[in-house]
Amino acid sequence: MALENIEKEFQVMNETITLLQADLSCSALDALIESFDNLLAGGKIQIEDGLPTEKTVAKLKELYQKIDLSKLSSEEKRALFQLTLLQAYKKEKIQANHQMTPDTIGFIIAYLIEKLVKDQKNKSLLDLTVGTGNLLLAVTSTLAKSGFENLKVYGIDNDDTMLSLASIATQLVGEDVTLYHQDALAPLEVPKVDIVIGDLPIGYYPLDERVKSFKSAFDEGHSYVHHLLIEQALLNLNDGGWGIFTVPSQLFDVPEAKKLLGVIQAEGYLQGFLNLPEKLFINKKSQKALLLIQKKGSKSKQAKPILLGEFPLLKNRPEFLKFMGEIEAWQQANFK
Repeated sequence: MALENIEKEFQVMNETITLLQADLSCSALDALIESFDNLLAGGKIQIEDGLPTEKTVAKLKELYQKIDLSKLSSEEKRALFQLTLLQAYKKEKIQANHQMTPDTIGFIIAYLIEKLVKDQKNKSLLDLTVGTGNLLLAVTSTLAKSGFENLKVYGIDNDDTMLSLASIATQLVGEDVTLYHQDALAPLEVPKVDIVIGDLPIGYYPLDERVKSFKSAFDEGHSYVHHLLIEQALLNLNDGGWGIFTVPSQLFDVPEAKKLLGVIQAEGYLQGFLNLPEKLFINKKSQKALLLIQKKGSKSKQAKPILLGEFPLLKNRPEFLKFMGEIEAWQQANFK
């Protein structure tokens, strides 16, 4: 995909966002959501309490007429959304848990799913912390190319803004995703699924009463939200289903990890733990990894050995391909 294919649309969308932000006195993210909603409605401007003004409405209509989404591929539409979102991020202080997950991580997760899920028809997939939808769409677009058919896709988020961004992203590319506005640690409205993914937020969960029945919850004080989400995922997987998550590389280096390991061993199998390249992160403490877990079932078993290692940088192509070959050999030995 050539970026020049979307350069005009990118510039026009930025102009509409700037106009709306000034006229509505809102954040760049809210203006972005408003503008993409207008665009997806065929250029029809939403007016509330006399805003935006007539002058701004006239200018917006003129600008939207310059954008023809039908000329863009799904990947180009997604890139357009990504670039405008990154531009909005520059104008605001965005917390780390709201940042977009890089496409590279999505492609790697999709590769692992492709290797581990045998029957690729009529499966279901849930992003437990969907955020902007970038990880979910990177995974589903890759799976569609690798042969997955009739994949039912769900996403959950408790943040209105993030869910609006995910909704726009999925509509832009024409992906059929059912989105739920709810706390991912409350009883889920989503049916049990075959695959759960998530770029898990790191930190403490404030509602102690809600998670007191979770086995990974701390005896006192707030519990780690990423531990609780891993437990929630296991409970909502079908037998033999897979969970693949980005987690801190030091996930099991803390005393509280004993409870989490107990949950994983009771409900499923710890099948792999793969560090992402250290050079992608500010320092060793901020490094992340991919956790691979499988729900217990009649056809699932503990892999021997557990898949461990660290991904080389993608630009180091010989080492990266060698590492992928090692993953494939492990998969053939355990999940043929």
